[in-house]
Amino acid sequence: MNLPIYVTQNDLLEILLNVAPIRPVFIWGAPGIGKSALVEKFADEVGLPCVSLLGSQLAPEDIIGIPQIQDGVSAFLPPKMIARKEPYVLFLDELNACSQEVQKAFYSLIHERRIGEFYLPQGSIVIGAGNRAQDSAIVKTMSSALINRMFHVQLKADPDQWIQWAYENQIHPWIINYITQRPDHLFSEPPKTEEPYSTPRSWHMLSDALKEYGADTKEVPEAMLKMLSYGCISASHAGMFLAFVKQLGNTHLLTDIIKGEAKWPANPKERDVLYFLAQSFRAKLLHELPENKQTLGKDGQYLVHRAKALMKDLSAISYEIAQMVVSADEGKVLPEWFMIEIVRDLPRLIQNN
Repeated sequence: MNLPIYVTQNDLLEILLNVAPIRPVFIWGAPGIGKSALVEKFADEVGLPCVSLLGSQLAPEDIIGIPQIQDGVSAFLPPKMIARKEPYVLFLDELNACSQEVQKAFYSLIHERRIGEFYLPQGSIVIGAGNRAQDSAIVKTMSSALINRMFHVQLKADPDQWIQWAYENQIHPWIINYITQRPDHLFSEPPKTEEPYSTPRSWHMLSDALKEYGADTKEVPEAMLKMLSYGCISASHAGMFLAFVKQLGNTHLLTDIIKGEAKWPANPKERDVLYFLAQSFRAKLLHELPENKQTLGKDGQYLVHRAKALMKDLSAISYEIAQMVVSADEGKVLPEWFMIEIVRDLPRLIQNN
C-alpha cells in the first residue's frame, strides 16, 4: 500500500491517542523508520503494557490457540500472552508478512477484539504495522477483508522531530550535529541490493557503536570509524559522515565560510571535507531559498549574495564539485530564479550540467 498522505512521528502519536482506542490502526512504513518505538511510546502514554507479536513468525494456532476437550466438547484456549485479565496494547508487527491462514486468524481479533470465546479486556487496544512492497522487505498481499477492518496511516521520518528525540535519548552528539546539517540523510529508501542503508534505526545503531568507545570518541582509529560507519548506514552517507568527523575542529565551518570568515578548504588532502561542505551548502540552499524570490527576507538576500561569490570560489578549486551544488540531484532542484542568476553570473558552471 502506498497512501497519498504521510504522517510524522508527532502526527502518528496524536492519531493513536485519538483513533486507536476506538478503531484498530495499521501503520505503514519502511523498515527502521520507528514504527515499533512509537507504538511503545503510545502504550506508555496511555499507561498500558505493550504485548508484541511478530506476524512473520506466527502460525494460526499462536493466535486462536490449541483445542482441548472440556465436558465432552472441544474448546480453543487462547495463548497465555494474549489471554490477559487487564487491558493492554496488542501490537501486531509485520502483520502483512504473515501467511493468509494467519491473517484469517486475525479477523475476529482485529474486528471484534475476540479470539474464539475470549474477548480482550475492556480498554485493550489493537495496533498493526508493516513494511511496504517497495521496501524490499518480506511482505505478502493483505486481504481486502483485513485491510477494511483497520484505519491506515503511512509514516515518514521527520528530521526535526527525530533530532529532538535524539537529544532526549542521548544519541551521540556527532550524529545529532551531522543530521542537523544534513537532515536529508536521516533516511534513504531501501536499496535493491543487499547493503546497509540509512534510517533512524541505523543512525541509532551507529550511535551505540560510537558510544561503546567511551566519552572521547576522537580516539577511535580512523579505520575502525570507517568500518563502523559503512557497516550501519548508506555508503554515500558514511563517506560524508567521515568527512564531517574530520572537520569537527570547527563545527561551524560552513557558517564561517558563508559569513566570509573562512574559505573553502583547497588542500587536495581535504577533498572529502570540501565535498561534505559543498553538499551541506547545497542542502542549505534547497532548504532556505524560496520558490518565489519576492519572499526573500534580509537573511535570504544575504545568502543569495554570498552564494554566488562562494560558487565562484568553489569553481576555482573544483569545477566538478561546484557543478554538483547546482545540479538536479534525486529530483531536488534549486529555485528557477536562482538558477537564472547563476547562468547570468557564472555561465560556464551550467554548461554540460
